[in-house]
Amino acid sequence: MKAKEIENHFFSVADWVNRERTVDGILLGDPEKEIGKVLVTWMPSFEALRTAVKGGFDMVIPHEPTFFAHVERDKIEELELGREKKKFVEKNGLVILRNHDVWDRMPEIGIPWAWARFLGMGEKPVEIGGNGYLHRYDIEPTPLDDLARTIAEKTKAIGEEAVQVCGDGARLVSKVGTGTGCACNIERYQEMGCDVSVVSDDGSIYWRTIQWAKDGDHPVIRVNHGTSEEPGMVTLTKYVNDTFPDVTAEHLPHGCCYRLVEAK
Repeated sequence: MKAKEIENHFFSVADWVNRERTVDGILLGDPEKEIGKVLVTWMPSFEALRTAVKGGFDMVIPHEPTFFAHVERDKIEELELGREKKKFVEKNGLVILRNHDVWDRMPEIGIPWAWARFLGMGEKPVEIGGNGYLHRYDIEPTPLDDLARTIAEKTKAIGEEAVQVCGDGARLVSKVGTGTGCACNIERYQEMGCDVSVVSDDGSIYWRTIQWAKDGDHPVIRVNHGTSEEPGMVTLTKYVNDTFPDVTAEHLPHGCCYRLVEAK
């Protein structure tokens, strides 16, 4: 199967994506290349690209940017490290097919759905807002810190051993707002009736977003961006394997790149 056929398939199933404006699509590589092995990974780091070459992969499908800017087609040549990565990709004949806007809103299996299921929130949200990015799930009333511990038990399995919590740990919460990445919007979660928000670090600036929640007495649980979107990379890998019979996809975990170092 040619690279451009895989690209065209994803656009064909995503009527919410404007192909002329999206960040999705083949960023580097030959669209005519025959693809047999695909490496799916959240962030196409140099380590991930080297893994792809070493493993004999033809294509890398990342969710986030290769070249350090969300709209990256005009940024590739700006930084020396970006030029270095580009040379590496071209030298080794890789195709990079970014899948961000498609997978962020893919019904039932895309990024926000996969994250909520991973956390054990349920199969279907009570409400969806923010153009599909924000979900609300209703659970049995649970103390905030107990919910945080439950989430931390889940995230520990994929590399994040603790979560950040803002609010009274004994307070009962039951209407949970979930989201990933930069899409998290605590004000919108409040409008959706949520009494606690599970957000990611890239989408919640402390001096504005978290302070807004704190001043408004709205509990928040915060995780790393990569952690929140790793389950969606698992579902994307499965989708590629299920959809393209002549292609084999493997998932390379990225997860949270931080380590927690405790004081003695």
